Amino acid sequence: MFRIATPASIADAPPAAQPALEAVRTRIGQVPNLFRVLANSPSALEGYLGLSDALDRGGLPAATRERIALAVAEANGCGYCLAAHSYLGKAVARLSDDEIARNRRGGSLDPKADAAVRFAARVVAARGHVGADDLTALRAAGYDDAQAIEIVLHVALNTLTNYVNEVSGTEIDFPAAPPLGPRTAA
Repeated sequence: MFRIATPASIADAPPAAQPALEAVRTRIGQVPNLFRVLANSPSALEGYLGLSDALDRGGLPAATRERIALAVAEANGCGYCLAAHSYLGKAVARLSDDEIARNRRGGSLDPKADAAVRFAARVVAARGHVGADDLTALRAAGYDDAQAIEIVLHVALNTLTNYVNEVSGTEIDFPAAPPLGPRTAA
C-alpha cells in the first residue's frame, strides 16, 4: 500500500510536473508509477529525469545500465525496481533470465559487463568506500575514468529510485520479479 500519494493521472499531478510526465508518456508510451510519485515534487522529477537523460548519453551501453540497476535494486531490496528493471532487461536490453539472475547477484555472464556490475555492487556494499584494487579491476576490463564515474552515478540514481519507492510504497506496475533461486556455479 502506498504511503505517499501517487497521482492517478497526469492531470492529477502538480501543474509544474505535468509537462515532464507528458514527455515520459510520449517517450515510453505510459507513465509508470515511479514517475507519478516523483511528480509530487516537480523539482525531484526534473532532477531525476535530467540525470537519467544525461547518463543515457554517457559511455555505458544500455544493457550495462540495466545490469547495474538490477544489482543495485537487489542490494537495496527494492521490489518495484527489481520488477521494472527485470522487465526492461528482458524486453529492451534483451537480457536472458540467467543474465538477470546473475546481475541481481552482482555479476554478469558477459566478462566486460561483469566488471562494471561487480564494481557497482561493491560501491553499494562499501557505501562508496571502494579500494584502489576495485578501480584497477574495472580499468583492466576496459573501462576508463569517465565510465567509472558514470557507474557511481548509476548506483546513486538507482539508489535514489529504490529509496523513493520503498519510502512511498510505490505500487508495482510491472510484472513482479521472481525470487532468486539458488546460486549456480559460475
